[in-house]
Amino acid sequence: MTVNSSNRQSPWQLYYGPNMGYIQEQYEKYTQDPSSVDAAYQEMFQQWGPPPVAEAQLGTTGTAPAATGAPDPAYYKKLVDAGKLVVNIRTHGHLAANIYPLGTDTPPDTRLLEPETYNLTKEDLAAFPAALIWEDAPESIKNGWEAIQELKRVYTQSFGFEFGHIHAEDERNWLTRQAETGMAAKPLTSKERTDLLKRLMEVENFESFLHRSFAGKKWFSLEGNDALVPMLDEIVREVAHDGAKNIMMGMAHRGRLNVLAHVLGKPYSKIFTEFLHAPHKEPSEGSAGINFGWTDDVKYHLGAHRSVKAGETVETRITLANNPSHLEYVNPVVQGFARAAQDDRTAAGYPKTEFGAAACVIMHGDAAFAGEGIVAESLNFKKLIGYENGGTFHIIVNNRIGFTTHSSDSRSTYYASDLAKGFNIPIVHVNADDPEACLAVVRMACEYRHKFKKDFLIDLIGYRRNGHNETDDPDVTSPLVYQKQRNHPTAGTQYAEALKKRGLVTEEQVAKMKEEIVAKLQEALEEAKRPQEAGAKSLPAAVSDAPPRRRSANTATAVPLANLKAINDEMLKWPEGFNVYGKLDRILKRRATMLDEGGKVDWGHAEALAFATILADGKPIRISGQDSERGTFAHRNLVMHDTVTGEKFCPLHTLPQAKASFAVYNSPLSEESVLGFEYGYNVYSPETLTIWEAQFGDFVNAAQVVIDQFISSGRDKWSEFSSLVMLLPHGYEGQGPEHSSARLERFLQQAANENWTIANLSSSAQYFHLLRRQAMLSETVEAKPLIMMSPKSLLRNPKVASAPSAFSEGSFQPVLEQPGLGGKPEAVERLIFCSGKIAIDLDTAIDANKEDLSWLHIARIEQLYPFPKVEIERLIARFPNLKEIVWVQEEPQNMGAWNFVEPRLVARAPKEVPVRYVGRQKRSSPATGFTEVHTQEQQRIIAGAFDRSSLASKGKSREPQSAR
Repeated sequence: MTVNSSNRQSPWQLYYGPNMGYIQEQYEKYTQDPSSVDAAYQEMFQQWGPPPVAEAQLGTTGTAPAATGAPDPAYYKKLVDAGKLVVNIRTHGHLAANIYPLGTDTPPDTRLLEPETYNLTKEDLAAFPAALIWEDAPESIKNGWEAIQELKRVYTQSFGFEFGHIHAEDERNWLTRQAETGMAAKPLTSKERTDLLKRLMEVENFESFLHRSFAGKKWFSLEGNDALVPMLDEIVREVAHDGAKNIMMGMAHRGRLNVLAHVLGKPYSKIFTEFLHAPHKEPSEGSAGINFGWTDDVKYHLGAHRSVKAGETVETRITLANNPSHLEYVNPVVQGFARAAQDDRTAAGYPKTEFGAAACVIMHGDAAFAGEGIVAESLNFKKLIGYENGGTFHIIVNNRIGFTTHSSDSRSTYYASDLAKGFNIPIVHVNADDPEACLAVVRMACEYRHKFKKDFLIDLIGYRRNGHNETDDPDVTSPLVYQKQRNHPTAGTQYAEALKKRGLVTEEQVAKMKEEIVAKLQEALEEAKRPQEAGAKSLPAAVSDAPPRRRSANTATAVPLANLKAINDEMLKWPEGFNVYGKLDRILKRRATMLDEGGKVDWGHAEALAFATILADGKPIRISGQDSERGTFAHRNLVMHDTVTGEKFCPLHTLPQAKASFAVYNSPLSEESVLGFEYGYNVYSPETLTIWEAQFGDFVNAAQVVIDQFISSGRDKWSEFSSLVMLLPHGYEGQGPEHSSARLERFLQQAANENWTIANLSSSAQYFHLLRRQAMLSETVEAKPLIMMSPKSLLRNPKVASAPSAFSEGSFQPVLEQPGLGGKPEAVERLIFCSGKIAIDLDTAIDANKEDLSWLHIARIEQLYPFPKVEIERLIARFPNLKEIVWVQEEPQNMGAWNFVEPRLVARAPKEVPVRYVGRQKRSSPATGFTEVHTQEQQRIIAGAFDRSSLASKGKSREPQSAR
């Protein structure tokens, strides 16, 4: 009997056993909060009052309740077991779901889904009202047996739901209701079904046309996961309807051309042109591929942009990020794109973030999702304040094989998606051969993101119709799989048959659809061939090996002293009643006089002044890294904490002169993903001075793929302009091999075509001017990343501090000369070049040296790349009696800058003047771990630099001198 019975007598006589217990429970809720129970119960309790306690007793038999008698424990047990069965159907129903188009070799254990496991019979379950074990049961479901059968149907269709790991009860309940009732409430219309069929046919025929037209070429087809394209279409429609102005997508190579053609709208003719202009046999996917002398990337790594209008007022821009062969490394980059599109940086303070302004879609490979650590790092951004984007759509394009490796060899988890459970991300597995189910899951994902602003993962399970690529023979490693799929109809074929049976399309209509699609493809191919046949190949112009003309580095970066003082005064103000940590209060107050006559500005204060003046110029700033608010070495302190309340305060947020936002975030302990995120943020918002700071310079090792594949080469491969700044603490101070070197040599080895700027500075004013120059060059063709070897012990060294006039006058200087030396050019016999901290060590040694040093001059190369050729040539030419040029460094000889600068110095040295090395000998490890050994080595390097007896005879080369 249901609560909606039309019987007008007292209803309590109609309830007994567990039903009466349920009514008692509802009444208790009603007495506490009437709105917490269903409206029908509210009406009953208002009309009939409380149910009698005596009538809540259960019957005396184990199979059916009686009107009177003592409670029956056996009946209670069956009721509890029925509840367990429902819970397990919801939790483990995915194990029996029809989610594998080609089936599985090992049937899963689904005993937890069967009533027999709990000693329940059909009669036992039929004795329970449906609502007693399924609170949201449809009205057509009358009893427990029918409820169990319907729940099993819901949870074992083409969907496999995994929501049990979601901690938030409101989210879990919402997801459960959507699975059990919500998805069925949104069937596709007839037009939507025919449109879906047409899209599947476009996807399928695009791939088959490529097979016929470009045999022997490869493009990593989507076949077997064709539903991906209509799923992306649906995401675009849904998020555009919700107001998203930008949709950021990232994916690896599989299916990329199909997505470019159908989701991004890249013309077929342009895609075919790339095939026609490629060599007959393409090289491996990671090579330069189709280039003939110009720098580019293979077609299945390239991205695109598209603006889509939906109706008259909504316009959405879709961006598919360029991506290298390193699978999944585009993930944080795309997330950076999305956050940049969501942030409003036009006012002081932190940027105002509107999650609805942009959406992020990342397509993963099944083997890569489980195997690549960058995936976990990127998933961790989900709810981090500086990195969240209101929910990323994750789609695993799951063909159940990685290159030639089967799932059993590529992961230890049951599903490829299991990693996402640790991040409380809802997961739905869906059969790629059921396109309507695929769209239903997308709609659930979109509603979830809109409601909860969190990530959602769809595991799109299909298969791979070809080998790893179109030239690969898959039968070598997967003979049984490919025997199955050869006889397996495509998703489009299956869906066409289903619509024919429903009477929505005819055989003739399907044939006509295909004919029109193929004709369009053929026409595009003819168009792609025409310029080639006419002899006018529309190929990119070859890039010359000669470097482009360099713009003058003398960008005006000085700031009037009065402006600096006004800004400085404002930065030393904090809210009334704010309790500053005593020690920090004393440190900051010392900055009040640094700009006075005779004052000196240290490194941390120079940085703060640079940031403040850049904000005053209207340029937003974003800086992140481990401990970046304070600075690893406690030199920054741009975010202060109230010692009583813990409240945060940033002086740059209340700066009256600021005309743009300032964002500083302590990052997660993930170098690779954070650096990728900041690169993406900067590429998408080039006006922002974006800075990533390594806690220690050697930590950059963990971000090497992002450096190699994006930062160093992104401009040449993809025309992506970035002005990202990387601050890498570097310097030999006896802290061992892991905290000495930021691997300067690696960046210098990759330096070419003016792809970035590499600096190793020795004064705070140089840092001030370089940061300001970097900000000014953003949004221009001169924009390029800045790699800076950042100091540690020098942060508070008085020799690095600069006078106020150095900030209000001048600009960044690629080469600095040692004050007090070189005054008699004709007397100079040895010219030392060095860079960074070793220059300060040499400066300190000069103070202690009482001998005549007129024979010696020292120059600091502050900008190592682009190499300051002109400045160095002029410097060398000033000394007519040079006997040798010496490069001094603290790194081992096979590291640091020596191998980079040696040929450049030799090329500029007078013919008879040798170029020598003074520093540590070659090593496999960057530095010693013993402080005493380090000190001895440093002393020997300095002594070697000042050893006049080791001067080379003019015209006679000498062996490099190492500290031994």
